[in-house]
Amino acid sequence: MDNIIKRLIGENTTCDFKEFLERKQFKSWLKSVSAFANGLGGSLFFGVNDDGEVVGLSDIKSDTEFISDKIKTIIDPIPDFELKTFQTEDGKNILELRVLSGSMTPYYFVNSGSRIAFVRMGDESVVANVHQLSGLVLKGRNVTYDSLSTEYTLKEMSFDVLAKAYEKQTGSPFQEKLLRSFSLITDKGFLTNAGVLFSDQCPYRHSSLYCTRWTGIHKDDAKDSREYQGNLLSLLDAGEQFVDLHNLKGWIKLPNRRLNTPDYSRRAVFEALVNAFIHRDYSELGSEVHIDIYDDRMVIYSPGGMFDGTLIQDRDLDDVSSKRRNPILADVFAQLDFMEKRGSGLRKIYNETAKLPGFTEAKEPRFRSQATSFYTELLNNNYRSQTNDPVNDPVNDPVNDPVKSFTLLQKDLISLLKETPTITRPELCERLNVSLATIRRAIAQLKELNIIERIGSDKAGYWKVKSGVDKLIKGR
Repeated sequence: MDNIIKRLIGENTTCDFKEFLERKQFKSWLKSVSAFANGLGGSLFFGVNDDGEVVGLSDIKSDTEFISDKIKTIIDPIPDFELKTFQTEDGKNILELRVLSGSMTPYYFVNSGSRIAFVRMGDESVVANVHQLSGLVLKGRNVTYDSLSTEYTLKEMSFDVLAKAYEKQTGSPFQEKLLRSFSLITDKGFLTNAGVLFSDQCPYRHSSLYCTRWTGIHKDDAKDSREYQGNLLSLLDAGEQFVDLHNLKGWIKLPNRRLNTPDYSRRAVFEALVNAFIHRDYSELGSEVHIDIYDDRMVIYSPGGMFDGTLIQDRDLDDVSSKRRNPILADVFAQLDFMEKRGSGLRKIYNETAKLPGFTEAKEPRFRSQATSFYTELLNNNYRSQTNDPVNDPVNDPVNDPVKSFTLLQKDLISLLKETPTITRPELCERLNVSLATIRRAIAQLKELNIIERIGSDKAGYWKVKSGVDKLIKGR
C-alpha cells in the first residue's frame, strides 16, 4: 500500500477505493455516498485499486466536476461533502470524496423512478432494510424509538419493580417525578416506549427472553427451555437466574488445595445481558433476546446489529463508540448503576471473564454482528474438549497457535486463489464468510510474505500463488 494512502486512510474510519470513476454505472459509488451520509461519514478514494495501490486519474478536473454534479442531482437531500486532490511523488493524481455524517437522514439514491437508502455494513454499502430505514427516519427527526410517546398513561401502568431496584441500588426513595426526569413519561402524561418497557404490566410481546440449555455443543436436544415476558428488569433477573441454574463449578488443583471456579463469570453474564437489552432493536417485533447454553459455551443473541453499521468483529474493543440506539434505556440502567455511561460494556465483559481462575486467551469472549443481529459468546472456562476441537483446544488451534505461521484463513485463501486465480474479493468474502476488510488484510499479509502476487489489473488480472507454498504450509 502506498505511503500516501496509508496516511490518508489513517484519518478515516470508513473508506472505499475506486480504481477509476465509473460514469455510466454511477450507482456503484453513489450508493457509498448515501451510506456514508446515513452513517458515520467516510471517504471514497478515486485512482486507487482495492489493494491500496495508486493507479492515478487521467483527468482529475473533469472527474471532480462529474462527481459534484451527480451527488447534487442524484442524492436527496444533498449531503455535505468535500473533494480534495493529492499527487504522489511520481505524479499520479488521487481524488478524495469525503462525505460527512448527515443529520437529515435518510439520504436517498434517486434515479429512474427508484428511491433507495443505503447503509454501511462492514466494508459494504447495502440497501437499508425496513427496520434500518425506520431508524434513519427517527434519526432525521432527532428522536429514538425509546423516546416515542405511546397511548398508555400512568393510570394504566405501575413501576413497583423499577422503584424497588432504584431504592436498592441508590439507597434513596423513588418518587414519581423521577419518571419524567428519566423520560419515561411525557409532559402530557403519556408513557414513552421506554416507560412501557420498564412498567410492571409491560404489554409488548417482543419484550421477551428465550433461554435454553442444550445437550452437547449443538442445537439438538434441550435439557431445559424457558420463555419469559415482561419488563426489562424482570427479564434481566430471569436471565441471571437461568444462567445461575446452569453455571456449574469446576476446580483447579493448587499445591495444597483445590480452587473452585465457575463455568462463567457471573458479572460478565450480567454485563452481556444488560448490553443485549439496552442495544437491541425494539422495532423488530418478531424477535427477542436469546440465551443458549451449550456444554462448551454460552451465546447471548440480541436483535439489531451495531448502531453505526460497522461489524464488531472488525473493531477494536477499546475503540467502539458509545453511540446508543436506545439512550433513555441506557440512562435508566446507568442510574441504577447497572452499566457505565461511557460505553465500556464489551471491554468489561472481557475483563470480568479474564478474572476467572485458570483463564487463558483461548477462552476469551467473542463478539460478532450482522446487519440485524449481535452475538456475545462466552466460552465455558471449565470445558475441556475430548477430541481435536480447534475452538477449545489451543494446542490444535490453527488460528491462535503461534507455532504455525499460516492462519486457517490464510490457508483457505491460498487454496481458493490456486483453485480459481480470477476469483474476486467479494467472491472470496462469500466463500470464506468474512468481511471485505478481513480479506484485504489477509491478502496484504500474504503479499508481504511474498506468497501471492497480483498479475494484471483488478478487472482483467489474476492471482498467482508462488511455487512451493504447499510444502511451506505443511512444513509449518
